[in-house]
Amino acid sequence: MPSRIPKSTRALVIKKCSAEAKPIYHDAVLETCPLQQLKQGEVLVKMGAVSFNHRDLWIRLGQYPGINFGSAFGADGAGTVVASADSNDALLNKRVFLTPMRGWESKPDAPETENGFGILGGGRNPPLGTFAEYVVVERNQVIRSPDHLDDVQVSAWPLGGLTAWRAAIVNAEASKDQNILITGIGGGVALLAMQLCLAKGANVYVTSGSEEKIRKATALGAKGGANYKIKDWPSHLVALLAKNSGKSAKMDAVLDSGGGDIMTRVNSILKQGGKVVVYGMTANPQIKFTMREVLKNQRLIGSTMGSLKDLTDATTFVSDHRIVPVVSHVLEGLEAAEEGFELMKRGDQFGKIVVRITDKASAKL
Repeated sequence: MPSRIPKSTRALVIKKCSAEAKPIYHDAVLETCPLQQLKQGEVLVKMGAVSFNHRDLWIRLGQYPGINFGSAFGADGAGTVVASADSNDALLNKRVFLTPMRGWESKPDAPETENGFGILGGGRNPPLGTFAEYVVVERNQVIRSPDHLDDVQVSAWPLGGLTAWRAAIVNAEASKDQNILITGIGGGVALLAMQLCLAKGANVYVTSGSEEKIRKATALGAKGGANYKIKDWPSHLVALLAKNSGKSAKMDAVLDSGGGDIMTRVNSILKQGGKVVVYGMTANPQIKFTMREVLKNQRLIGSTMGSLKDLTDATTFVSDHRIVPVVSHVLEGLEAAEEGFELMKRGDQFGKIVVRITDKASAKL
């Protein structure tokens, strides 16, 4: 083990806002934090890049359960193993990314225990986040980074990629020549789901409130899309399906992050026995399910992140197909993180917002 291991690291930490703050918006403070000595089975990762997820913003807005004030933000991050408790560790000097969750190893349907599942960044299980220059982590909770991606691109993969893989490949079972609708294109999960479905040979259609995002998705390989701000947006998709796959063509599956009236809106364009896989509910925390869907044997499936096995399988697939996650913005240094939160608030990004961790202010030795 190298003798000069950093004793501290700078990290972006969650601090509780004042009781008078209305509305609630907790603080994100760059602090110098001590690094614990490596225990057996642990490695030290020098972070190269980290990326934002919506949960980082929801934590600041006080809209996320179990916030652990004083802990670092961030579930996604990639870097290089620079030290290990085992001086002969094969991971030394290897590029890796951190697994963004704990408590779900390989069970096909759901986590192994009811309450054991947790996500990195801002919580107590586990009490660590990626928004730091160095992170101490269990060696069995890092995965080798795909060779064709740099740290910025890899940091855009883990949480969103796992969620997308579980929704699109495990639950929707997207395959060659199927018609798949992905709602709300532009977000990290939706874009990764689109890339995974395209790599499987599926025909992908999208919705967005932005014509520009639909154009960008089409440039990446989607067959086309509809603006969900138009009242009768499903009829636009009917026309696209007919043009591309024939008059009677329907969607095989829908991947949705909005909730609300999604089942009743897509009922007429989803095939009998088709699936709607919901991995978020940003529009409405309830979904209307009627007898019309029952009579068509249409299925509604909830999908939250995935297992370590899912993530390993998904990363192998990304390597084999040389998929490159879409990055919208790259910010330089943790000092620029506030800009990332503002970009998340605006919601006009197409792809992930990434912070490149710069060397100019490395940890104290």
